[in-house]
Amino acid sequence: MYHFQTHFRVVTALIVREMSARFGNKPGGYIWALLEPMAYIAFMTVLFGAISHTPALGTSFPMFFATGYISYQFYSGTVAYTMRAVAFNRNMLQYPNVAPFDTVVARFILQSLTMAVVAIFVLGLIEEVSFSMVWVDAQVVIDAAAVASLLALGMAMTNNVLFARYPLYEKIYGIFTRPLFMLTGIFYLPEMIPSPFRDILLLNPLVHVVMKFRTGFYPEYRALDLDMNYACTFALVVFTFGFTTFTLGRKTLRGR
Repeated sequence: MYHFQTHFRVVTALIVREMSARFGNKPGGYIWALLEPMAYIAFMTVLFGAISHTPALGTSFPMFFATGYISYQFYSGTVAYTMRAVAFNRNMLQYPNVAPFDTVVARFILQSLTMAVVAIFVLGLIEEVSFSMVWVDAQVVIDAAAVASLLALGMAMTNNVLFARYPLYEKIYGIFTRPLFMLTGIFYLPEMIPSPFRDILLLNPLVHVVMKFRTGFYPEYRALDLDMNYACTFALVVFTFGFTTFTLGRKTLRGR
């Protein structure tokens, strides 16, 4: 019990430290966390409108793009923010009560809470601006976000170790993951892609996460290719691998 309380206090202190470093001590930092995705969604909406007259689902370009972008950010944003948690807090590891895993947990919690607030704010604002009621299945949305976050945590733990051990890996990782944004179904529905390319696309578990997330907003969307068992299994495997790699790499993480 004492051990748990110690780590709880450490993680809480790290979250406060991360909030100060990320958002600053003024309200403007928190506001920007909300305005940034909103501005990006607005820009892409204008771009979408210039290319096509109707979205692939529903009648609202902002809602269609936002449901894809936000569900993807539950993975992408979490990985990007958490995969350097140990390196950012390396000075804190000099204290015996601070473990490398605490730094990852702190960033993961902060990012998850931030993304939840962003999702509620952005999607709620789109609903208000569009002057139409949006049907939401909260459980479906939460399930999709949870799978994306679990996958992100596993990948982030792996990257914390491999970035420290193999500097070249960080550059290779950046190159190979950059096209992921275009291969996750944010701008389109997988059903729109002809075979065999659709079959290859469906190997990406994030495609299923995005489809699942969208079914929580579009009751008419059948998502016939959706396979959340595959996405969940993939996320659990990556998480297990990441946790094992992180545990075995404690000396590397502490710079010993």
